[in-house]
Amino acid sequence: MILISLFLALSLFLSFSLFRSLSLSFSRSLSFSLLPLPHGPQEIPLSEILQVEQSRDLSSLAQGSNPHCFEIITSTMVYYVGENNGGQYHSPALTASGVGMEVAQGWEKAIRQALMPATPQPSVATAARQGKDHKQEVSISISVSNCQIQENVDISSVYQIFSDEVLGSGQFGIVYGGKHRKTGRDVAIKVIDKMRFPTKQESQLRNEVAILQNLHHPGIVNLECMFETPERVFVVMEKLHGDMLEMILSSEKSKLPERITKFLVTQILVALRHLHFKNIVHCDLKPENVLLASAEPFPQVKLCDFGFARIIGEKSFRRSVVGTPAYLAPEVLRSKGYNRSLDMWSVGVIVYVSLSGTFPFNEDEDINDQIQNAAFMYPPQPWKEISADATDLINNLLQVKMRKRYSVDKSLSHPWLQDYQTWLDLREFETRRGERYITHESDDVRWEEHADEHSLVHPKHFIMAPNLDDMEEGP
Repeated sequence: MILISLFLALSLFLSFSLFRSLSLSFSRSLSFSLLPLPHGPQEIPLSEILQVEQSRDLSSLAQGSNPHCFEIITSTMVYYVGENNGGQYHSPALTASGVGMEVAQGWEKAIRQALMPATPQPSVATAARQGKDHKQEVSISISVSNCQIQENVDISSVYQIFSDEVLGSGQFGIVYGGKHRKTGRDVAIKVIDKMRFPTKQESQLRNEVAILQNLHHPGIVNLECMFETPERVFVVMEKLHGDMLEMILSSEKSKLPERITKFLVTQILVALRHLHFKNIVHCDLKPENVLLASAEPFPQVKLCDFGFARIIGEKSFRRSVVGTPAYLAPEVLRSKGYNRSLDMWSVGVIVYVSLSGTFPFNEDEDINDQIQNAAFMYPPQPWKEISADATDLINNLLQVKMRKRYSVDKSLSHPWLQDYQTWLDLREFETRRGERYITHESDDVRWEEHADEHSLVHPKHFIMAPNLDDMEEGP
């Protein structure tokens, strides 16, 4: 611990306050210029400040000197700021440190405000209830990894939220980019204003968190922890690169080649198999909820946004309203009972959209009539360039009768996905990751024989580790 007196020009403090009041978009680039005596000026980026505390450690004080006003704590150093002269007024220039108590208190307030997480503006009712006597909210932190619950933990002391980096908006709130202060790890933080949602939607949020707490799979977004105050909830998740919709729209002619689509859809199905094994139905599968871990042509896929997810047994049915209409199965649109096959319909729509860049159905017409009209479903442009195996899998997924709709395992066994090039792409990806969770070692001999039979190259550098599913109780 190092004792350092700090000097900061008042004009900088006022300028910072003005910036803060005008916009939050500068929050990542701002830093406080500090002048440790006698070592020259130094800057502390906001992202490195772990905590701002009232003065606690007085053991390092020189005999006869006044205590400091507050402490700035980083991972490597503790800065003692200001000089508390016991409440007697002195000009800042008269204090030994050059920083009087009043100025130091102003700095402390400014730093605390800068570290405050980005949150939606409070509602009128909330503001009226708070009035002038607003007190700091009591915060509860829930660690997902070890189920540890801590009270009075301020999220801003653990994570920095970048209010200018909006990653997206879900049904409950806005997702911002963020950073774990101690490790510098990038995260995504969903910020929810509970006052803006009725009790039913708040329960959906809790449902999403509860489900994610019990899911640990490479194909499902990882939930780190949750912070909750009486008015807001902060859900911290791993940060990924983008989503499948962005990938489709940014591709040539706003559609994906079959090779890449197979690679992505196989990963979606493997993640779904894990969900369905745990009797969880996603209920809102769509390209926006298929996140990509990188900008590579063949990226890792992770499912996200479990706000509509339901616990549904293999033979069970639910009737509650869920999902996004364009990707919903007819049984949901007609308010009939649905089961896990709901997700399989959505996979069919995702495959169709990925390959063609268009939706399969006109919402104003009966789905049955459209499915039976092949000319409507598969017009020559672009479907004449797409394989018959692809359309066959889509047809088996877009079955109006749930009992005829393909399951996850049937889909994974379909000839369109049982393709040597797809297997090579997946094995190459698993080898780069050093983790096998998509393909299974039982297929290795079959594909090696296939390569020999057709005089194809069969790489020998692939990892031979067992599939993760074999090391767990199930998928």
